[in-house]
Amino acid sequence: MKRLGFSVYPGHAALEDNLSYIQLANKYGFKRVFTCLLSLDGDKNKVLKEFKETVAEANKYGMEVIADINPQVFKELGISYSDLGIFKTMGLYGIRLDIGFTGNEESLMTFNKYGLKIELNMSSGTKYLDNVLSFRPNTENLLGCHNFYPHRYTGLSYKHFIECSEQFKTYNLRTAAFVSSSQAKVGPWPVSEGICTLEQHREMPITAQAKHLFATDLIDDVIIANAFASEEEFKALSKIDPYKITLSVQIEDDLSDVEKKIIFEDDHFNRGDISDYMIRSTMTRIKYRGHKFDAFNTRNIKRGDIIIDNSLYAQYAGELQIALKDMKNYGKTNVVGKIKEDEVFLLDYIKPWQKFALTEG
Repeated sequence: MKRLGFSVYPGHAALEDNLSYIQLANKYGFKRVFTCLLSLDGDKNKVLKEFKETVAEANKYGMEVIADINPQVFKELGISYSDLGIFKTMGLYGIRLDIGFTGNEESLMTFNKYGLKIELNMSSGTKYLDNVLSFRPNTENLLGCHNFYPHRYTGLSYKHFIECSEQFKTYNLRTAAFVSSSQAKVGPWPVSEGICTLEQHREMPITAQAKHLFATDLIDDVIIANAFASEEEFKALSKIDPYKITLSVQIEDDLSDVEKKIIFEDDHFNRGDISDYMIRSTMTRIKYRGHKFDAFNTRNIKRGDIIIDNSLYAQYAGELQIALKDMKNYGKTNVVGKIKEDEVFLLDYIKPWQKFALTEG
């Protein structure tokens, strides 16, 4: 199951704000929680008390909380990798190893008697995962999660992201990556110029970031890295179908009811015999055969335009297409809308037979 998540940072925000944030996330069905034990400052007893209260609130709603740690945290808290009981008493679902051990320790931790999940850093690009797997871990308790990057221009390149993610998916491990809220200011570190996994996401709307991660088919959990995201962002993310590429569109004025139904209500999939020039959803021409589609707005076509062939195209009338390239319009095709500019790049992820949907936004 693909899921949405968010982050809370005890010690970096007031307890009541974190608790309210968890309640807001629950309202929109978010189930995954990232938190951090690497950056806890101040009165350790007070911070750890608030940490436990925060985790308890998330657990109340059936959320899964994973805390970021490294070997230094083990040392500071006097923890042995052979006994993870302290993390269980904190109420955690698992721990994320920002920096790992030698491989054998990670393997042994996956057999912990508490059933805690052990999440590995996915972003290093080394043979670290292969090393851990060579020690025969319990892969049922092994997860992967990318880093996030608060410093502008330090996020992952897309190529590196794909290579790292494929390493984990080869072994069918559950994966996660981060997106950044444009409204949020709180993170684990003082620097926060947006907090995302992929550098190309830094200035994108949060919905476009999440759709992109899901569209790669390599990420299971998409987590908002910074707090506090707005309710509008939570609501928009909750409407995303992680299993179907859904594109936000702007439609032309004065469309007929039939054209609106074709765009927003009918099921769409790309034909298997694909074209370089367009994505073709052909079932609508069968469903609306005999309907008269008058010619209008037959301007030349641009990449990202949503088009419906009019009745001058005879048997093609009513077919919905999305332009992949600029094309000359010979008067037989109506331009009925366009994909929002920040989501046009997602067209490249619609493969043969791929299901997709269009929503107004």
